[in-house]
Amino acid sequence: MADSTDRTILFAHPGAELYGSDRVLLESVSALVDAGWKVAVTVPTSGPMVGELRLRGARVTLRPCPVLRKRVLRPVGALEFLSDAVRGFASGMRLLTGLKPDVVYVNTMTIPLWILLARLRRIPVICHVHEGESSAPRLLKSALALPLFFATRVIANSRFSVGVLAASFPRLARRAIVVHNGVLGPPAVTPSRQHFESPLRITYVGRLSPRKGVDVAIQSIAHLATRGVESRLDIVGDVFTGYEWYEQQLRDQVESTGLGDRVTFHGFQSAIWPIVAAGDVVVVPSRGDEPFGDTAVEAVLSGRRLIASATSGLLEATEGYRTAITVVPGSADALADALQQTIETWEGTSPQIEADTERAVARHGSVVYRKRIVDLIDSIVTPAR
Repeated sequence: MADSTDRTILFAHPGAELYGSDRVLLESVSALVDAGWKVAVTVPTSGPMVGELRLRGARVTLRPCPVLRKRVLRPVGALEFLSDAVRGFASGMRLLTGLKPDVVYVNTMTIPLWILLARLRRIPVICHVHEGESSAPRLLKSALALPLFFATRVIANSRFSVGVLAASFPRLARRAIVVHNGVLGPPAVTPSRQHFESPLRITYVGRLSPRKGVDVAIQSIAHLATRGVESRLDIVGDVFTGYEWYEQQLRDQVESTGLGDRVTFHGFQSAIWPIVAAGDVVVVPSRGDEPFGDTAVEAVLSGRRLIASATSGLLEATEGYRTAITVVPGSADALADALQQTIETWEGTSPQIEADTERAVARHGSVVYRKRIVDLIDSIVTPAR
């Protein structure tokens, strides 16, 4: 086989932000750059991830691409998808013709056009599944999964995601290879407080959306207040376009419950570690399915106590960590109970936190993840043309 320096890989991704699957893409790109590949990335719009990609040595190009969302099930959304598909087909074919990649890596199920384009050009194509909503409409789940039959290889980020695929197409799920996300922790772990002193400092990091249960976290702070427990909540993240109403709803909730001096909205932050380090416990209060749970792993890697909903991929992400607590999804009372439990069991847990951090590095560290991705790609790529 030819040297990797003679080979080119094209990554396709549906956005340019810096949340879960975006950060995993950065790890995958770094893996291939470090292995000597020429790496190109195509995204439909610009955003903070573009600069990060270029810092890692990738060439970035902006190309229109239709993205499968729930709105596609409505007539207007379907028409927009078809219009984007026509523009994206022509633009994508031009990119493949000029770039001549040896493999196309589609970093989500939501942009199936790139699978089709790669197959039409007879280029091996990998699809990395980061989605997993068992409660999504059956038609949407099937529409997302069907194009995977044309992929050369399917990678899934969790056993839960594979299970969601199996609900639509069992034969497809049997082809999927599970590779748990590579998750970067902070450059250096700031030890948590040895002894508890009020207030309890709580952190939420992620999208602001009803499915993520940010309102549940806020309500749990209100419950703690009625119990005489002082706490503070830092909320890091922003909304998808069109969900601005939810952020306003959260702010109204804070005001109506008198928590203005206890809850801080930080908005999107590309550098989350200083805020996480300033806290005691990270909460992941999702009320809906999560394909995995990068934020949960980040909490453990940061040496922080973790409370997450006992659902879907979050159970997989928190499995085996002694200081991680799982609670009933959507229950502010259950979350408040767990937060109070962290105070009651504070003393003597530092060794357990350190052990959990080491375990998380072994499971999700860059070295392990990057090697698996490079090996999987090497196994399907033909000698460079």
